[in-house]
Amino acid sequence: MARRVGVSPMTVSRVINNFAGVKQSTRDAVRQAVEELGYSPNPAARSLARHGGRRVGLLYSNPSAGYLSEFLVGALDGAQLSGSLLMIEKCGTTAASEKAAIARLVAGGVAGVVLPSPHAESADAHAELKLHGVAAVAVGTGLLRQEANSVRIDDFAAAAEMTRHLLSLGHTRIGFIKGAANQTASAERLSGFEAEISRARPKATSLVEEGDFTYRSGLEAAKRLLSSKEPPTAIFASNDDMAAGVLAAAHHRGFVVPEQLSVAGFDDTPITTAVWPELTTIRQPVAEMTEAAVRIIADGGRGKTPGVTAKPVDRLLPYKLVIRASTGPAGRV
Repeated sequence: MARRVGVSPMTVSRVINNFAGVKQSTRDAVRQAVEELGYSPNPAARSLARHGGRRVGLLYSNPSAGYLSEFLVGALDGAQLSGSLLMIEKCGTTAASEKAAIARLVAGGVAGVVLPSPHAESADAHAELKLHGVAAVAVGTGLLRQEANSVRIDDFAAAAEMTRHLLSLGHTRIGFIKGAANQTASAERLSGFEAEISRARPKATSLVEEGDFTYRSGLEAAKRLLSSKEPPTAIFASNDDMAAGVLAAAHHRGFVVPEQLSVAGFDDTPITTAVWPELTTIRQPVAEMTEAAVRIIADGGRGKTPGVTAKPVDRLLPYKLVIRASTGPAGRV
């Protein structure tokens, strides 16, 4: 088109984007050529040009809708603030599905990929990205991965603080529902809980049940805990979805919360204020973590932070204990 009109491609771009500084006669000639050639701007191409070609990939398959919502909000904010183009791929939990999703992101020219759990824990995912020379940022891992950038909180300390809160209310028989076994954050939260229970022994005892971060697993684990001969007076679930399941099980069995049973969660996702009573929880800044992860990749693309061959970035964000109506003093009824 530029050759047809006898102007530079930059001039054509200025006319198409309605920028100033072009003579009216030249502007008319370019518009006439656009009409004659039937030219239609490609929105994706224009977006890539505007963002300097920086593409950030995001891989996900987290079962928690609340967590995913916060995660995507943070990713979108990070992309907007850093002037990046976000490419999102959903995949299953199998190695083959993960590899195929990564291949699609790599083919799309991403500079780096944000990996939430469980992909943040996947050695295969990290190896595949490293093979292609693509940076990875693991979000929400319990421990720093030596080969990748990471953005996380101190899950051990957060779980320990929640446990101290329950102990301070006089609870000495406390149930704990573990998260998914393939995530290091699950192990760190369990370790933080057990460390505080050990300090409080022999006054305090614990009952630990399996979960997988889903509402259903929290419901079933709570049923087992509450049907024991000596049920706990408090239950701490490793995420909010499972804690919501605990509330449902408690209501079903006639336990009054928090008078007969205190319930606590982890993450501070939207479900905490959608259930009754509202959940005491640990606020994990999921959106801020994802925003930081996107910006690490975007900044790396501009040479501001180390690339994939340099020392990884490990960013530790603060958490907060949020006390709501689901926890209270033991022995009130």
